[in-house]
This record gives sequence, C-alpha cells and structure tokens, in this order.
Amino acid sequence: MVLSDIDIKREVQKKHIFISPFDSSCVQPASYDLKLGNEFRVFNNLNKPYLDIKNYDDSFMELVRVKGETPLIIHPGEFVLGTTIETVGIPNDLIGRLEGKSSLGRIGIIIHATAGFVDPGFRGNLTLEMTNVANIPITLYPGMKIGQISFMRLETPTEKPYGKVRHSKYWGQKGPTASKIWKDFNKKESKKSRNA
Repeated sequence: MVLSDIDIKREVQKKHIFISPFDSSCVQPASYDLKLGNEFRVFNNLNKPYLDIKNYDDSFMELVRVKGETPLIIHPGEFVLGTTIETVGIPNDLIGRLEGKSSLGRIGIIIHATAGFVDPGFRGNLTLEMTNVANIPITLYPGMKIGQISFMRLETPTEKPYGKVRHSKYWGQKGPTASKIWKDFNKKESKKSRNA
C-alpha cells in the first residue's frame, strides 16, 4: 500500500517517518518532494587510469560545495553525486522509493542510476546519482525540488532493519556519500582468512 498525502502528514506528525526539515508544501498526493543540497561529489580522474572497485580510493571523487545562488552545471554524459537537504528516517514497517521529478526528466536529468530503493531502518541524507542524458549542459540550483520519495507499507515490520546492527554501509550518511563497494570485498576476504 502506497501512503497518500494524508498518511504521510500523519506519519510525520507521529514521528513515525522522519523528514527534517519538513515543509508541508512539499507533500504531494502520494509522495514528498525533496530538495537539492549544496554539496556534490565529482570524479577526479585526471591522474587515474581506472577505478578498481575492490581497492576503491576516496580520492577518485572530489567534494564540491556550491555557494549562494551559484548553480551546478552538469554537462552531457556527466555523472555527479548530489544530496538532499532533508535527512530522512524510514521506520521498520515502511520502504521508501526515490524518483525523479518529471519536469527534470523531460530535459534529461536522471537523479538515480540504480539506487531508488530506501530500506526500512535507513536514516540519513539521500545520495543522488545524477546524470545529464541531454545534449546540452543543464544548471541545477541548491534548494530546488530535485526528486520525490514515496512510502509503501510492509505486511510485517522487518526483522533486521537497515542500520547499525547490520553494519549497513550508508546508515547515517551526511551529504553526497561516495561508493563503499570495497567493503563487500573486505568482508569476503575476512571470512576466507578466518576459515583458512
């Protein structure tokens, strides 16, 4: 069951869903509009021949802060990590679905490559995987509506929610958070060494 505007406002008021800062004008018929933050991560690949996901190096992405009314310009084919202004907390009996705004999709901005699913138990800023698929540079302004999140109720609350107990990679993230895929390889190697 997808939550309606009435459900979203009620769940936020009860503090069952956490959205901060909350803006009642962002509540849509069955979703909540999210705003673009002012921090971005861009690839810094001038001196790197390739990106090895097993031995990921944080220096591959540079943190950029946009100030005031200055826009971020995304060029055709460019990939940038952005972030929502809002911190979102999903309870154990709901999931979130992050989607783009149709007005941005119609000019070629995609806000998530694959990570549109927000697990029960997640808490933090949402990282946006933004790409310009148009053939012209496009400006994005911090504070603008960038996407929307909808909420769906689970039949039963999850037994093991996303978070500290599961050692979830992105729980509590602040700002645009780079990939932590290398942690998947470290877990496998740690298990192998323990079993040897």
